[in-house]
Amino acid sequence: MEKQCLLIASILGKLLKEVLSDLKNKELGNTHKGLPFDKNLKQKSDCFLDFWGPLLLTLSLYFGIRTFVAEARYIPSGSMLPGLQIQDRLLIEKMTYLWKAPSRGDVVVFNSPYSFDPVLSALEIPRGLRCFLLNLPLVASIPGLGSPACDAYIKRVVAIAGDKIHVNNIGEVTLNGVKIQEPYASNFCLLPLKSVENCRGLRITVPSGNVLVLGDNRSNSWDSRFWPGGPFLPEKEILGRAVWRFWPMNRIGFI
Repeated sequence: MEKQCLLIASILGKLLKEVLSDLKNKELGNTHKGLPFDKNLKQKSDCFLDFWGPLLLTLSLYFGIRTFVAEARYIPSGSMLPGLQIQDRLLIEKMTYLWKAPSRGDVVVFNSPYSFDPVLSALEIPRGLRCFLLNLPLVASIPGLGSPACDAYIKRVVAIAGDKIHVNNIGEVTLNGVKIQEPYASNFCLLPLKSVENCRGLRITVPSGNVLVLGDNRSNSWDSRFWPGGPFLPEKEILGRAVWRFWPMNRIGFI
């Protein structure tokens, strides 16, 4: 997906170059009619626009698409097994939540809890510009440069604002008094008994502007149950919704 975004941006950059070239030719035509101009200044301006114009537009379009429309992400851990496998490549679309709130069952990508959890954010883990740079595709591939505060997480929305939710000690969910069927969830904390400690329970009502998220792999997921400052994910921290798996080829399809 990153390559496709760059390709689209590059094509549009070339179109801009052609437009600039047409404008330059028209201006040169005007000079033949006797209109005054500074030749040296014009040549410098042309060189600048010819080189930097398409490049800047390409980069602007790439980051614009990545920030506001869609981007590619991969699965780094087993917290969403069995549905999402480690190293699966997903398309994350970012338009839906501009006009509607998240729904139960949505698989969402969101900022690290270090950016919104009051306890974790007090640890002064780097964010902002440094996180932006660390999340660039080329930089992110360099081992040892990552930071927990700059990671993006992927989980499933199991409760929305106003819901009364109970998650028991084996990871099963009761929503508004009704135990829900979760065919996507697996690996509940049943046995051995010591594994129950890895599946904390909670009983709570979700406040306005927030959701509650869990990993499908209930015994191996750092999700709402474990965040020290509280179990809620603010909707504004959600980056987008996972909609399509495009790699590996044998598992392509909607999520």
